[in-house]
Amino acid sequence: MSNSKIIERLKRKRFFSIGRAGMDFYAEPPGTEFEQANNFSAHIGGSAGNIAVALAKLDCELELVTCFSDDAVGRFTANKLHEFGVGTSHCRIVGGEARNTLAVIETRLTDCQSVIYRNGAADFEMNSNDVNMLDYEGTGGVIVSGTALAKEPSRSAIFSAIEHARLANTPIIIDMDYRPYSWASPEEAKEVYSSAISQCDIVIGNDVEFGVVAGNHLDGLNYATRLVTKTPEIVIYKKGEFGSKTLTKNKQFDTGVFPVQAIKPTGAGDSFMGGLIAGLANCMTLEEAVIQGSACAALVVTRVACSTAMPFQTELSEFLKINSLSQI
Repeated sequence: MSNSKIIERLKRKRFFSIGRAGMDFYAEPPGTEFEQANNFSAHIGGSAGNIAVALAKLDCELELVTCFSDDAVGRFTANKLHEFGVGTSHCRIVGGEARNTLAVIETRLTDCQSVIYRNGAADFEMNSNDVNMLDYEGTGGVIVSGTALAKEPSRSAIFSAIEHARLANTPIIIDMDYRPYSWASPEEAKEVYSSAISQCDIVIGNDVEFGVVAGNHLDGLNYATRLVTKTPEIVIYKKGEFGSKTLTKNKQFDTGVFPVQAIKPTGAGDSFMGGLIAGLANCMTLEEAVIQGSACAALVVTRVACSTAMPFQTELSEFLKINSLSQI
């Protein structure tokens, strides 16, 4: 699918976000270490859930596709998603020992501890039947989270969703979201990711993630550069505090970051995705959309939590009026 056709389809502003959602506990008040905490605040977490919230807060229509555990945590996750305007009609409830992911996180910029409980994760129970009947023709794009590729049957579900979307000429966007603790080995991750991202239209990952797929951290950027000569039309190679490099078949450009007083490192990637895709859906140029994604990332790291911290359009517009990108 050509770049122009991808962006034209995204303008429908309707998306499926496929992957994990769960509960995040943040130690309160900000700056508190786990060991000293008496209070925690609860929020939506997980890449697919966070991205869905980010886009919903930027006036897009979102349906999450995942599995929820049949317990209080699963119901909390579904209820909070509803509060943000994210649809869950395609989410299946699973029983037994499956549990929604729980992350316990500190709001600290340095030495930030994040403890994630993923044993028997409910979202890994998602299978091909959960994605086969989605309205691929009617949606503007399918956003998949790479975490779901780590285990079966959710791995097969992601590949099935990619296949159906390609048949419907629906843009496929992947957030690589590599979490080493979920994978049997880096070699397995390299093989599976390589197959998945080669079939997507927009690929977003950071230097570590592209390094894993390349099999060598130093070759990550070269891998990303080669990748965009094939099926993907847009590849974004994120470099943390050094901004990002966007690659297309016709051009490439670097984008800096917005200097802010961050209070934590989490949530930036999911927020970047939300800002980017919402920008393209709202007729921004690719350069403008990347800047908007960078602004979203900057705002989130100045606030507690991830989903709750995602900006609304009015907040984002105000931020962009009074802040400038760093020079790189």
